[in-house]
Amino acid sequence: MFHDAIHSLIVQPDDGIAPILGTIETAKHSLDIKMFQFTDPVLIEAVIAAHKRGVKVRVMLNPSRFTGEHDNDEAFELFKNAKVNVKETNPKYPITHEKSMVVDGKQAFIMSLNWAPKYFGLTRDYGLVTNDPEEVSEVAGCFEADWNREDFVPPAVSNVIWSVGRARQEVIDFIDGAKKTLYIQHEKYVDTPVIEALVRAKMKRDVKVHATALPVHSLRDFYIVEGVAGLRLLEDLGINVHKLHGIHLHAKLILADKQRALLSSFNIYPKCFNERRELGIRFSDPDLIKRLVKIFESDWETSKKMDLTDAGIQADREKYAAKVLAEQKEGRGNAGESPAS
Repeated sequence: MFHDAIHSLIVQPDDGIAPILGTIETAKHSLDIKMFQFTDPVLIEAVIAAHKRGVKVRVMLNPSRFTGEHDNDEAFELFKNAKVNVKETNPKYPITHEKSMVVDGKQAFIMSLNWAPKYFGLTRDYGLVTNDPEEVSEVAGCFEADWNREDFVPPAVSNVIWSVGRARQEVIDFIDGAKKTLYIQHEKYVDTPVIEALVRAKMKRDVKVHATALPVHSLRDFYIVEGVAGLRLLEDLGINVHKLHGIHLHAKLILADKQRALLSSFNIYPKCFNERRELGIRFSDPDLIKRLVKIFESDWETSKKMDLTDAGIQADREKYAAKVLAEQKEGRGNAGESPAS
């Protein structure tokens, strides 16, 4: 984990589970955890152990994906049986995709990664840890409101970004503020207003845009038509989109001019802005930005331009299907490239 004065950066898979596990194990007074997917047995046990040693623990878990999958049922039962205070997330939102933790009321984790084993070894993901009192208070305030099923009104001016709320406009404003470069690691490009902001950056301000995305075979079937259309639009306007090599992209990160970052749980997808509870944050700590730029540029060097022709997409999907079949025959799973959120 890389530290600056107020903020610390978690990078996956580089930093692994240790920064999160160590924080849980050293919490003294309270832990408030809100998670889209929580299945990692090591972290589940650490949270239960914190409860047993007297830490006030509250956990909110998203009850199900919109596909009907119930990732968190086992964790919910384990916490319930251990007398940990656990609830489903606020039913006001069909999905809570936020991944956050507030520790002792003094520190907040804002993350793109879920707490499941593959996110600590197989995905490119990020988390920002903030010790800024105002930022921590804001994340804690939303947790309290969602826990009590009350409305949460964030401050008018803040680096913390909420959805449902101003998230889409905050992303557009962030992109509009770029003067020279945009480095983007996002799974998919589906939201038209955000794509339009990228087009303006490229066409009207001559910003050099480097965008990475999931290969088409990693998109769920109902994303593919819109997802391919968004990628092709960017390509048609001269923005080459690359896929990462050797690592599954799950990050939601935008870097502007190698000086500013926007890290979030929200994808560039309408439902993330219009319906879901999501969380992001802007920051500009020089040492953290320097590390993120280095990681992005290293990932870009080994990445490959996507072939977005019909033939290229079909070949990509057939190659992936053959790989899955071969792994199944060998008795191995495919955790590294399953559709993610």
